[in-house]
This record gives sequence, C-alpha cells and structure tokens, in this order.
Amino acid sequence: MPQKKILMIVGDFVEDYEVMVPFQILLLAGHEVHAACPGKRAGDKVATAIHDFEAEQTYSEKRGHNFSLNAAFDDLEENAYDALVLPGGRAPEYLRLNPRVLDVVRHFASNNKPIAAICHGPQVLAAAGVLQGKACSAYPAVAPEVNACGGTYVPPSPAFDSAHVDGNLVTAAAWPAHPAWMRAFLEVLGTRIVT
Repeated sequence: MPQKKILMIVGDFVEDYEVMVPFQILLLAGHEVHAACPGKRAGDKVATAIHDFEAEQTYSEKRGHNFSLNAAFDDLEENAYDALVLPGGRAPEYLRLNPRVLDVVRHFASNNKPIAAICHGPQVLAAAGVLQGKACSAYPAVAPEVNACGGTYVPPSPAFDSAHVDGNLVTAAAWPAHPAWMRAFLEVLGTRIVT
C-alpha cells in the first residue's frame, strides 16, 4: 500500500501526547505527516499542554514540550491530503472559531477521507457541522456538543482506552486510547502492519 499524505491541524496548548505520539506513529508506519497551525509557518513551534487526572473534578494542565510544525497552514491545499488528524487539548476550542479550519474539515468529511479526532478534537468536527448522523467518541465534556450538532456521543471505556469507528471517522476520548485509536486509524487508512 503506498504511503498516505496526512494533515494534522494543531494549535498552541494542543495536548502533548495527542500530537506527538500520533505524529510519530504515523511516520513510523511510513506515512507523510504535515503538522500545521493557523497563523504559523513550517519551522515555527506550538506550545503543548500536559493534562492529567489528579483527584480534582477536572483535569489539571501543565506546560508540555514545544512541538515543531513542518507545514504552513496558509499554504496548504486540502486536495493534496488523504487524511486528517485533530488532536485534543485546549487548541480545538479556538481552532473551531477559524473559518478556514472548518472549511478544511468539511473537505475531508464531504470527500469521505479518513479523519481521526481525539479528546477535544471533536469540538472542531461539531463546529464544522460534519457529525450529523455520525457516532463519535470524545472527552466526556464534549458530549453535549457532539449531541447538539446531530451526532451520537459514544462514551469511552472506564479506562479511557477505547476507540470508536464510524465509517471514515475514528475517534477516542483521551491519550490512554492511543493504541486502539491509532490501530483503528491505520486500518481505515489501509495501512498493513505485519507482526
């Protein structure tokens, strides 16, 4: 199977693990991955955040690594890409306000190209209006948005290590699901992993 060209849309305070691990896994599998952020160019960096559960009512946030971008968002042509990845963290809450981001997401959805979204990433899908009639997992706080836009929220497993597939859409609730999420996304991409 020839390698795929995959676009990853990120922003400052994207979840550290949810951007770095999928980026590296997809490269390892032989795909070409471009990470782009509105307003930034190739070579620029985005700040990541590390979210953890430390007995409070919601997750805590700490500053993570700097993640280097390798593509310029303003120059991208969505027709050149085979698939889209939307990591979580806080970035999706403001990425969903960017009309160009929403247009790019709509392109992938309307052309039935594979889309992987995790944690708060489905906020961008909801804002783009592409979840109508789709089942989607996400961080539980995103459930109202998934349901309000005509999607069906799929709760994660108790260990947050499950992924959900609905056609071309592969979603998960948080970084503990990386193995299941990436395995399912690679299957949707048609990537064959031999063990």
